[in-house]
Amino acid sequence: MSFLVLSDLEKRYGALTVVKGVNLSVDKGKLVCLLGPSGCGKTTTLRLIAGFVPADGGEIRVGDKVVSSPAGTMPPENRNMSMIFQSYALWPHMTVYQNVAYGLKLRKLPADEVDKRVKAILGVTQLTPLAERYPGELSGGQQQRVSLARALVVKPEILLLDEPLSNLDANLREEMRFEIRRLHDEFRYTTVYVTHDQAEAMTTADLIVVMNNGKIEQSGTPEDIYARPETEFVARFIGGTNILTGKAKGKNTVDVDGGFTLQCGSGSLVEGGKGIVSIRHHDIELSPKKKVDVNSVPRVVKRQIYLGSHRDYLVDIKGGETIRTVAPVDVEMPVGSEAWLHFPPQHCRALTE
Repeated sequence: MSFLVLSDLEKRYGALTVVKGVNLSVDKGKLVCLLGPSGCGKTTTLRLIAGFVPADGGEIRVGDKVVSSPAGTMPPENRNMSMIFQSYALWPHMTVYQNVAYGLKLRKLPADEVDKRVKAILGVTQLTPLAERYPGELSGGQQQRVSLARALVVKPEILLLDEPLSNLDANLREEMRFEIRRLHDEFRYTTVYVTHDQAEAMTTADLIVVMNNGKIEQSGTPEDIYARPETEFVARFIGGTNILTGKAKGKNTVDVDGGFTLQCGSGSLVEGGKGIVSIRHHDIELSPKKKVDVNSVPRVVKRQIYLGSHRDYLVDIKGGETIRTVAPVDVEMPVGSEAWLHFPPQHCRALTE
């Protein structure tokens, strides 16, 4: 059963509508990622859920409570939600223990209960040895774990995270992705996580919601979003892909502008209309000789780069336009040579605009 429900949610700033009729249902205990480029409306949607800004239309429901509607808005302090910001927002004059205990003391819990819960969450987040240190004495990853511990210790109904890893270096970001997922699996709080990083979303989320221009473009599991994009925007934003355009000959065949025909194993086209085909870089097969007849074309290698684990190729398809593909290191073809491209039909997906 859905625990967090957004219905026709809207937010306007003057003449600009930044959240446009968003509808989303999140089951209790699930982690949903709002994913998209800067300016797509994902952080504004998160702030609407938190109650930091009032909605201009629609409704937000948590369980059996309406927390935002045209009739009124519940203030943030009454929503029983915890939010983690990009900047961690730790009190610099308080120790780790004191930072984590702060929310419990505001709720006037008995001292022994505060101590019990703080020590328990410090253990879970691997912060016990750092309990008496101050934020300025911690690494970025340690500060982020303190922020997580402080948010979790109050046992919120909903946990909100606003690009929490953006200030960390690449190695720490990767480590913290798995840490956030581990903690989610342990506590199973209903969580809404905002990010522009597809790797974060793929690693942490039960459900990915791709936003574009204030609207939800597509939602689904990480596998659904990656393997079965529904629009050109989603295909381009999630993972490396090639987009080929032409004219649809049927429900699964496109006459590509580059002068060849592709059969698509998934998606659907409107005969006679514009045909758009997505195929991932790593799904194209490159070879010096023709291997199969279907979806195979000869073209000229424009660029080849050795990257250790594979070779990265650009292959000309027409008038300066290129296809990018990767191949094993033993597939070595010099620039200017003819190469055969094979587009396996099962990896060619027809898209809508």
